[in-house]
Amino acid sequence: MTLTVYGVPLSPFVRKVRLCLRQKGLEYQLETVMPFTPPQWYLAINPLGRIPALKDGDCTLADSSVICQYLEEAYPDTPALYASNAQERGRVRWLEKYADYELAPLTTFTVFRNRILKPTAGQACNEEAVQAALKQKLPPHFDYLEQQLAQRELLVGNQLSMADIAVACQLINMAHGGEQLDAQRWPDLAAHHARMLALPSVAGILPDEQRMNAKLKEMGKAATA
Repeated sequence: MTLTVYGVPLSPFVRKVRLCLRQKGLEYQLETVMPFTPPQWYLAINPLGRIPALKDGDCTLADSSVICQYLEEAYPDTPALYASNAQERGRVRWLEKYADYELAPLTTFTVFRNRILKPTAGQACNEEAVQAALKQKLPPHFDYLEQQLAQRELLVGNQLSMADIAVACQLINMAHGGEQLDAQRWPDLAAHHARMLALPSVAGILPDEQRMNAKLKEMGKAATA
């Protein structure tokens, strides 16, 4: 049975679901649904109109975390991404939420949105907001994640988890917006991100994303010229 993911590749939340599927070795198809202006039929799946959503047979779900936890339970014979005991599962869910609720407003909805998305719509980048995110708001979050790693390779236990994937997805959008982690200030987090980028699941989708991002940059330049 074919799994269908609805959304667009440059969404960090769509990326999170796609990486979950790829790490689990599950085949899927990606059907484009634009955020903010979804087709009417999509609202039956998610009345909020947000992406991603998933269709698995007659089961439809929205919200990236809900989807990934569903995949963990629905496909138990695939590699686990939510750890093997209650304490570690709790940590994975906490850090996944931390990435989605604390990093995303800054990495994706401030840096990426202002630098990439707004110019394509002919809107000016609010660089003041971008700099505030980079210099004031994000550093405490990066400090926290650096402490969670504490020179370890992964955020929770010794197994790749959705915590690692969720954090990486937000940092990828920050990179699409033209910003990289300061490896001298956050060496463990920078090393962790480099390991994530080297994963076959990530390396398999990132080149297409980078090409899309480059096209959006050109569109933005033309729209604001």
